[in-house]
Amino acid sequence: MDTTIKTLAELKEAGYVSKSIKTELRENLIKNIKNGKPSFVGIHGYENTVIPQLERAILSKHNINLLGLRGQAKTRLARLMVQLLDEYMPAIDGSEINDDPLNPISVFGKEKIAELGDKTPIKWIHRDYRFFEKLATPDVTISDLIGDIDPIKAANLKLSYADERVIHYGMIPRANRSIFVINELPDLQARIQVALFNILEEGDIQIRGFQLRLPLDLQFVFTANPEDYTNRGSIVTPLKDRIGSQILTHYPENIEIAKTITAQEAKLQHDRVCKIHVPQLAKDLVEQIGFEARASEYVDSKSGISARMSITAYENLLSTAEHRCITSGSNETTIRFIDILGMIPSITGKVELVYEGEQEGAAFVAEKLIGSAAKTLFDNYFPEIKKLKRDSEKDAYDDILNWFFEESSFELMDDGSEIEYANALNKITPLENLINDYVPKTSKNDKLFMKEFVLWALVEYKKLNKQRISKGFEFKDLYGAFLSDL
Repeated sequence: MDTTIKTLAELKEAGYVSKSIKTELRENLIKNIKNGKPSFVGIHGYENTVIPQLERAILSKHNINLLGLRGQAKTRLARLMVQLLDEYMPAIDGSEINDDPLNPISVFGKEKIAELGDKTPIKWIHRDYRFFEKLATPDVTISDLIGDIDPIKAANLKLSYADERVIHYGMIPRANRSIFVINELPDLQARIQVALFNILEEGDIQIRGFQLRLPLDLQFVFTANPEDYTNRGSIVTPLKDRIGSQILTHYPENIEIAKTITAQEAKLQHDRVCKIHVPQLAKDLVEQIGFEARASEYVDSKSGISARMSITAYENLLSTAEHRCITSGSNETTIRFIDILGMIPSITGKVELVYEGEQEGAAFVAEKLIGSAAKTLFDNYFPEIKKLKRDSEKDAYDDILNWFFEESSFELMDDGSEIEYANALNKITPLENLINDYVPKTSKNDKLFMKEFVLWALVEYKKLNKQRISKGFEFKDLYGAFLSDL
């Protein structure tokens, strides 16, 4: 529509036809599907699961409940629905509830049309302003969402409390003809949920004795976490019955999807003091930690592991390498496995521990997850490490273990320069042979990370011993470490 239109008469001449928001969403979705245009850009891993269900719900003109654990893009999906609205929408200028010029529902809108007729002024609302969001918390009231009597308005306008015009509308009436999202719906008090289903079903609202027939035009989207059903509350049955579609969300199904999400969402500063190379294996490790956490005996699986853990961990990983550059004065560096430990603060703040995890401590659990991720990915590149083997039986790791047996110790410093780091790892010649035999396509830039990765994995498989020293880590063979302890 032409947004230069300023009056009701011009709007009628332009052929404007009223339509509900659900019809608007449906028609624009149909256009996108026919033109092969994606409606939910930036959402990865839901192409064959959540998005088709969401599209069917929109085609059915349903109110929607997105049910899933934290960090599963529920709110992101709701916000992207705004792009399915028409770019601009006409409304009566001055209306608190975005009255449709051809079908006003408020006293103000009806009186304005009766007074000015075709000269009624029109305003245009961009679709970005047709999205309303409320986090459900125990302190949310009926007044917040639906409205209340405003004594100041009654006094200023010299109106009786029996007059409908003394009502101050809450968030839901003000979101008329818009998308309204209520996050964490089970946290909302049951009596307020009851008030909501009356709006969904009957289109009327009740405020302090007023029973107004306000056929509000809304697209409701609710989000909920399954954990909340038992821990904090539940969705009352009558409201749940009136929500047309309940759609289950999920976490990424594989590392590649998870890496795509992290790369898209991580805030990567462009003013870093040095150039940082990140091996693909390091990116895989960041994501694998999340997969390990979701299966860990120390972590509460019902709480979920948000995708935000991988995102913030990746940001911390880069900052750990940058910190080393600042300390050493280097212009460029490559991510090292030791940098992975810099992600621990991002991990400990994102996992909910069960009793056993609480007993061990958050930092211990984070290190355990890092070690488990290393073991899982190690098996993708190198031969299986057998727990037991005959003395005469030789395996791919004997030369590396013999090297450590012959050396008194091997140290890697946290802030060692690039040359010191490379010289230290390149001394272990059997590591070079192992990588050339089993991962021959490893690039020159990634080889040092791969060598260090092998050492940490051998520690996890209890083939080597690792201990913290003042400014780094010391690696020893198990026999040498045992003698040192004695």
